[in-house]
Amino acid sequence: MNKVKYIAIIPARKGSKRLPNKNIKNLNGRPLIEWTIEAAKNSRYIEEVLVSTNSEVIMEISEKMQASAPFKRPEELSTDIATTVEVLVHAIKFYEKKYMKEIENIILLQPTSPLRTSHDIDNAIQYYEEKGANGVISVSECDHPPLWANKLPEDMSLDNFMNDKYKNIRSQDLPTYYRLNGAIYIWNKKCFLEEKQYFLKEKTYAFLMNKKNGIDIDDELDFLIAQTIMKHNSNH
Repeated sequence: MNKVKYIAIIPARKGSKRLPNKNIKNLNGRPLIEWTIEAAKNSRYIEEVLVSTNSEVIMEISEKMQASAPFKRPEELSTDIATTVEVLVHAIKFYEKKYMKEIENIILLQPTSPLRTSHDIDNAIQYYEEKGANGVISVSECDHPPLWANKLPEDMSLDNFMNDKYKNIRSQDLPTYYRLNGAIYIWNKKCFLEEKQYFLKEKTYAFLMNKKNGIDIDDELDFLIAQTIMKHNSNH
């Protein structure tokens, strides 16, 4: 059986509650998903780009971009409660059975990270190999210290909102925190199928990305920010 060392899987179902038709929404002149397909296609390491979708429009866009969209995602994997892990497992098994190829490593690239570049992807893959990792997940520095955040009670009281030792400390003097940015996930396929989770039990490492490239589009404000950055980049 032939082997594929790195395959990118892009999950992109139709519809979105917070931002309607998000994955095909026009971003700087192109459907949102095209930016991720292009970044994957331009990677030096990715051999195959596979799009998992239940949308015929997204399938057409993918094929136009020379990405593979060989199946329409089953309805049970296209609901709000279907997990990305389930979608990935289905895509892996479909691909290996259809093409008689064995995947060694999978790269999850969500279409909601349009500013993530092929350079980011290649750096993450190089890091994955250098670390001898089973998994690598991209992170960005938090915009605001989580030590200054908390839940609010019903009466909206701030009496116990912050720990006393952080109340009079400047933000720049607090520890640096990082968040998952959703841009790049890399796993050894065998380990991923065995554990079926993002954070593998052993040898999962954080790959640091700058905040701009790690923007994740979840709502209209995120979309406007990404669009503004892209226009700025185009003008410079």
